[in-house]
Order: sequence, then C-alpha cells, then structure tokens
Amino acid sequence: MPAPSDRACFLLPSQVAEMLQIEVDEVIALVGEGRLVGAKVGTPARWRIEGASVEDYLDAQVEDARRAALWQQSQVASFPELWSRRERGD
Repeated sequence: MPAPSDRACFLLPSQVAEMLQIEVDEVIALVGEGRLVGAKVGTPARWRIEGASVEDYLDAQVEDARRAALWQQSQVASFPELWSRRERGD
C-alpha cells in the first residue's frame, strides 16, 4: 500500500472553483481544455480533479503573468524618447 504522501489527492470541482475563485463550469472547461487533469468516477459519474494538476495550473498562470510583466517592461523601455534624446544646445 502506498504511503499517504504518495497517493494522489482528488478534489471536487466545487473545491477547485473555490480555490481559484471561478465558477464550477469554468473548472470543467479547464479540464476539457487539458489545463487541469480530471476524470469522471463513480456511478453516477462525477468529476474529480487531481490536486497536483491544480498546483501545476497555478504555477503556469504565475509564469504567464511573469512573462507578460517582462514583456510590458520591455515595451515601455523601448519608447523612442528613452533611447534617442536630442541634444539641446543652450
């Protein structure tokens, strides 16, 4: 039997929605897009989301935000006024 730390943690879509502060339908859509890992289990079938995939999703969101911020900084720094100032002759 695997140790408790080795077992996968599965969450209800409502739990994931609360964690991410989004709607349950959006959680299911993220599973459909492959951005979260989930499966329907039981009878009747109900969604369960892998806890590790929620962590991976959040890590990816943080990385996307970091890259967007760096891109924004690079765009601001490339304004012509910053790199081609005219010399003023007083």
